[in-house]
Amino acid sequence: MNRLKELRKAKGLTQHQLANELGISQQSYARYEKGDREPNIATLIKLADYFDVSVDYLIGHEKTPNHME
Repeated sequence: MNRLKELRKAKGLTQHQLANELGISQQSYARYEKGDREPNIATLIKLADYFDVSVDYLIGHEKTPNHME
């Protein structure tokens, strides 16, 4: 979940600030960034909405369609 750290830093937020926005503990959020834990689907949706990106983007599964390359 390297993208989480990039997105968070781009907004100038600390882990604690973002965790508060999401309603989770800073420790839980830190584990997501480290890759020690994966967020549940509800948390993934909150993160995607907060950063205005897709869940696919967050999990690194976003693809460019073949006809758009």
